[in-house]
Amino acid sequence: MWEKIAAFLGFTSKSSLKISWHPDWSHFLEKRVAFYRRLNTENKKQFENRALLFLQTTRIESSQHEVTNEDCLLIAASAIIPVWSYPKWHYLNLVAVYLLPQAFNENLEFNQPDSRITGMVGTGVMAGKLVLSQPDLHAGFSNDKDKHNVGIHEFVHLIDMADGDCDGFPERLKEYAFMVPWFELVKVKTEEIIKGKSNIRDYGATNRVEFFAVASEYFFERPKMLKDKHPKVYDALSTFYAQDLAAIEAEYQPFKNAPCSCGSGKKYKRCCMPKA
Repeated sequence: MWEKIAAFLGFTSKSSLKISWHPDWSHFLEKRVAFYRRLNTENKKQFENRALLFLQTTRIESSQHEVTNEDCLLIAASAIIPVWSYPKWHYLNLVAVYLLPQAFNENLEFNQPDSRITGMVGTGVMAGKLVLSQPDLHAGFSNDKDKHNVGIHEFVHLIDMADGDCDGFPERLKEYAFMVPWFELVKVKTEEIIKGKSNIRDYGATNRVEFFAVASEYFFERPKMLKDKHPKVYDALSTFYAQDLAAIEAEYQPFKNAPCSCGSGKKYKRCCMPKA
């Protein structure tokens, strides 16, 4: 079934990369990926090594355009950011990523009235596959203040599914004892969204699976805001991902008047610093 769909859409295989890291890729990540930008030199090198390993073991294919290095780097960043504190993590439930030129429907068709999906993973014919809208993947990193990143969102689903069940709780990251209080918190926060009393994206109220992914986007893009407005959600996600991003963000702010590390000669706040 999937082979017929892929053939119809014209997906062309992109071989797994067997290359070394290029300095231009570091420059690209510095400008486009806030998470990478905040790492020290040693951790940036580790990020690059993990990105290269991911790209060497995961096919990336496209139906309408040539897969670019920038596409590959943003997909790799989406994969690494949620599991940064788990250096031995491998997405055993992912074989290939497929890029489409725009949003699509459940049949992977675009330019249709119901073509509103920007990312999809699943089971059955979709097992081991992730489909992304290429422009929406890039948009997620172009604005890292809107609490929306479809790449991270879909890789969070893969983390959720790593134990074989997509239920809105990452069993591979946290013991079962934490499940009940997490789901109780999700219920409360979902009700707040439905009542219009939350700044968590409405899609998070779809079900607890989507809440986990939507809240995770918020956590990685606006950690300080999440901690201020939803401290229990922040604490839970910080525990899941073993990352205190709000503290890292606070430590990074004094550098806003320093020369931008991208080499432009401008101050960081006038160059690559994400705008509120």
